[in-house]
Amino acid sequence: MASKAPHTTTLQNVARGLLGTFMVVAGTGHLTFQRQEFQAQVPDFIPLDKDTTVLASGVVEIGLGLGLLALKGRNRVRMGLGLGLFYAAVFPGNIHQYTHHLSAFGLDTDAKRLGRLFFQPVLIGWALWSTGALKALLARRPL
Repeated sequence: MASKAPHTTTLQNVARGLLGTFMVVAGTGHLTFQRQEFQAQVPDFIPLDKDTTVLASGVVEIGLGLGLLALKGRNRVRMGLGLGLFYAAVFPGNIHQYTHHLSAFGLDTDAKRLGRLFFQPVLIGWALWSTGALKALLARRPL
């Protein structure tokens, strides 16, 4: 018998809706009006050119955002895990922006860029908590 996904509260559902909307908007920015700014976050070791990387990550962000908004049950939990992994995967881009002193998104000082680094774990936690993935991981439920 398949296990049920963890119940999420109204607060978690609202937080997930906000995060999903943020991801769709950010992904749209990747594809349109913020393409150049997002290129500042692409580390030099990425084998694709920066614009292709930004476009591809924008498509992924839109997909993740729509998934957060639409999926239910165990698929919602899986989406939370996927988004958490995505945030971890793009973290080197934030480090790149900081270590190379690149201004983008209003992060025009090293102090602001450093502060941004500490927000990434918050995003990971938000994705895991709002989808019930954190509860599932702690309970070691099958996904």
